Amino acid sequence: MTPGGKARGSQPDEHAPVTPDWTCGSCGDDWPCAVKRTRLLAEFQVDRASLTVYLGSCLAAATQDLRAAPVASLQDRFIGWVPRAPRII
Repeated sequence: MTPGGKARGSQPDEHAPVTPDWTCGSCGDDWPCAVKRTRLLAEFQVDRASLTVYLGSCLAAATQDLRAAPVASLQDRFIGWVPRAPRII
């Protein structure tokens, strides 16, 4: 991270998180924003488990930065939107 909180080497359209507020560096929405969610689903389309682990680590960091935010809302924001794999019976 750079001193300003942006991810080092990030491009303006990467929709990278800006900490400690966890907003999108491109559009200003809460991170992960709609654009980043779409990109993450495409990037991790064959490995949802890795996507969940990645977002879980972001959630863990965000809970330290956003201590006043309700944990349930952070869980929804960071991992609640990820589609679940169908159950194999």
